[in-house]
Amino acid sequence: MKLLSTMLFFSVAFSSDPRALTDATNAVADARQLSIAHERLGSEPHVAGTAGDLRQIDRIAATFVELGLEVEVHRFHPLLARPLEASLEIVGELAPEGGRRGVMAIDLRERNLLEDPATAHADLSYGWNAYSGSGDVTGNVVYVNYGTRADFAKLAEMGIEVKGKIVLARYGGNFRGFKAKFAEAAGAAGLLIYTDPADAGASRGPVWPAGGWANDTCIQRGSILTVPWPGDPLTPGIEATADAKRLDVRDVALPTIPVQPIGYAAAERIIARMKGREVTDPAWKGGIQQTYRLEGGDELTLRLVVKQERFIGETANVVATLRGTSKRDEVVVVGCHHDAWGFGAADPLAGTIVLMESARSFAEAAKSGVRPERSIVFAAWGAEEFGIIGSTEWVESRRALIEKSVVAYVNLDMASMGDKLGISASPSLRRSIESAMRRLTSPFDGGVVFEAWLNSRVAPGTDAPIGDVGGGSDHVGFWCHAGVPSCTLGAGGSQGSSYHSNYDTVTWYRKTVGADYNSALLVTRACNALVAELANDPLPPVSPVALQRDAVRLVRLERDRAKKANLKVDLEPLIVRFEALVPTAERAESVVAAARARGGDPSLDSQLRRLLSVWIEPEGIPGRPWFRNLYAATDRSSGYAPAMLPLLTETIEDGDVAAVEQAITRYERVADELAIALDAIALGARDGVEHGRSPK
Repeated sequence: MKLLSTMLFFSVAFSSDPRALTDATNAVADARQLSIAHERLGSEPHVAGTAGDLRQIDRIAATFVELGLEVEVHRFHPLLARPLEASLEIVGELAPEGGRRGVMAIDLRERNLLEDPATAHADLSYGWNAYSGSGDVTGNVVYVNYGTRADFAKLAEMGIEVKGKIVLARYGGNFRGFKAKFAEAAGAAGLLIYTDPADAGASRGPVWPAGGWANDTCIQRGSILTVPWPGDPLTPGIEATADAKRLDVRDVALPTIPVQPIGYAAAERIIARMKGREVTDPAWKGGIQQTYRLEGGDELTLRLVVKQERFIGETANVVATLRGTSKRDEVVVVGCHHDAWGFGAADPLAGTIVLMESARSFAEAAKSGVRPERSIVFAAWGAEEFGIIGSTEWVESRRALIEKSVVAYVNLDMASMGDKLGISASPSLRRSIESAMRRLTSPFDGGVVFEAWLNSRVAPGTDAPIGDVGGGSDHVGFWCHAGVPSCTLGAGGSQGSSYHSNYDTVTWYRKTVGADYNSALLVTRACNALVAELANDPLPPVSPVALQRDAVRLVRLERDRAKKANLKVDLEPLIVRFEALVPTAERAESVVAAARARGGDPSLDSQLRRLLSVWIEPEGIPGRPWFRNLYAATDRSSGYAPAMLPLLTETIEDGDVAAVEQAITRYERVADELAIALDAIALGARDGVEHGRSPK
């Protein structure tokens, strides 16, 4: 279904200066409007595929229409999951006086709170992990720390048997789905995952409702999908339409063991009864006031029951467009997902309200006569929580058009959580980001937030306060599949966590992050400034020199990793190859800067895009063909971190010398193609011809 707003067919006076567009949009941004949007979008639980989700889609679409934007509701039909039944019991334990104790049921739901009536909403569920296997299993207990690959390897080295056991892992260290994957590979019968107080609970500070940290019944929900592609697990690479040709669910590596999240009060009841070997490694100890042990012993037996339904459901992306002027066929996309595990006041709505307020800012500025040169798409993605599904389906449905027209993607997931600005980005966007941030003042002490950010250092070996963009959210389809320069924008630092729990309510947010919505206003202003910079840049926002210097940094890091792993491979020639490109990149940068200063040069557009496209491998990364960008992918073992130069990263990690050599050869071809592309840009400066144009 498409909802089309009435277009504004009148002459507008627009400015190509990003400052004018920044000032016009930030004059509109308002903390009160952010608060109103939060109240509206956080009014009910809205898990993907539920009735609340459909109502949320309608609310967002109606708001975009009211703003006068072109609105499309892009519906798709992925494999989803819903909980049917779950229980956890201690069914075997020796009593001190001999004999067996009775069965002890362990609660799988947060306490309702008088201080926050929303926690009693009828549509809230007990804790669950989407796509868990269904089953009824009984077994002894093994504690596996964070459940990383290294943790399971350490247990094996110590001779601790996991097969047939119910393993207990704490959240953190990697994506929860990999905890399930590694537990299943080790032969575990079931998996319990809890939030340890040392990571996000009482050890950090006062807990909810006295403070913002997770109390002892707080449960982190979330997907445990780990197929080697994001999006719908049954339609990799193609859009999940109602009649799409799907993989047989039996041929897809979905979890088979039952997986259940619990709070740390529930975990403590188990840990307190464990009688096996004591944990000696401090890194394996958390904040529960009991002795951490690796095994529960034969006397401690748990029964875990999980029943879920996997089904093809309907949800939607809501995509609103503000048409540009002179470059209306080129697009900047700003996005945040709209689905949640409950009310979602922090995740995702701390970002969704920024998306909505930024859309309002640009729409109102356009009505007053200040329009961007490029078109801007404001996208509220569906089913992100189940596996980055909505944005992936949108990218897969129009990848060729996106590669041709989208110049940048800005992601806002859970964006306004404090007053400490944090940005991760593709290297080609660093110039645009820093330029935009230097123009800003903030609600916090007259610009001190942006000044502190600009003076910080995140990426090792760079002079930029910008990190490498990795996995875990809706930028993945744009950056890792389509090769579109992407960034994640947000602010953190608030003292608390309600992550994926029933406590993630507007009441929690206002008490923990702030009822003044200064954080959301800060991020809205930063978003407006960055989008204005990207939309009004006379050239595609690509920095030749940033790309090359960053490539050198990354190859050096891989050289050091290979040395540490004692691999007999030589990465020095590849470093030299990329280093040799830097002088040409610097000349190309001067050509680009001169063209930008005089309002652009159409001949440079395709040449700048070529600097990005040479990194795309049409066949994808071996074993993970959906990931086509040789510059960056998601880390295959953590799910959240970036895997920079993934061909090198993964083959070095595997210790496969022959595969590393093949990867080096592939990156040498990238360097050769970059040399041609950079020389084409720099040729104007070197030969004295018109900047950006090759001589005839």
